[in-house]
Formats: sequence, C-alpha cells, structure tokens
Amino acid sequence: MLTSQNKKYLRKLGMDYKSLFQIGKDGLSDNLMDTLSDSLEAHELVKCNLLKTCPVDVREAAIECASATGSEVVHIVGHTFLLYRRSKENKLGLKK
Repeated sequence: MLTSQNKKYLRKLGMDYKSLFQIGKDGLSDNLMDTLSDSLEAHELVKCNLLKTCPVDVREAAIECASATGSEVVHIVGHTFLLYRRSKENKLGLKK
C-alpha cells in the first residue's frame, strides 16, 4: 500500500516519463497484461496512454491493469495513468 507521500514522489517521477504502452482498439488483452507485468518488473513505474479508439474507460483500464499485474494505480489524468509495482531490486527507493 502506497502512502500519500509515496504517491506524490511517484507522480513527480512520472511527469518526465513517456508512455510505454498505448492501449487502442484491441483494448485490454492477456498479451498486454503479460507485457505490462514484465515492464513493471523492469522499471517499477509505468505510464500508459489510452487512445480515442479504446473501448474501455481510462479508470476501468487502470483498475483492471493494476489488478491483473498486482500493481497500484498512482495517478490518472486525462487518458493517461501511472502504475507502480515494487521490483526485487527496489530501484526507486521507496520506504516500506
């Protein structure tokens, strides 16, 4: 569970990140969830962008991606959301 200070720190880091995933007309597939999970293990913080053709709402997509990958939703703004999952190396240095 992330504290509000942790979320604030992660939002600050996420501002400079580019979206690693663009979710379009295919929506949320199993392949996307597997790739997203691998990316979270490598980077810990992942930014995703929903295109206009996506059949799912941004909040629904963020919650579904977070539950499927075991991560937490840090921030949702516009058509973009930010996910965080602690990796084994703990690269971002968040306190437990």
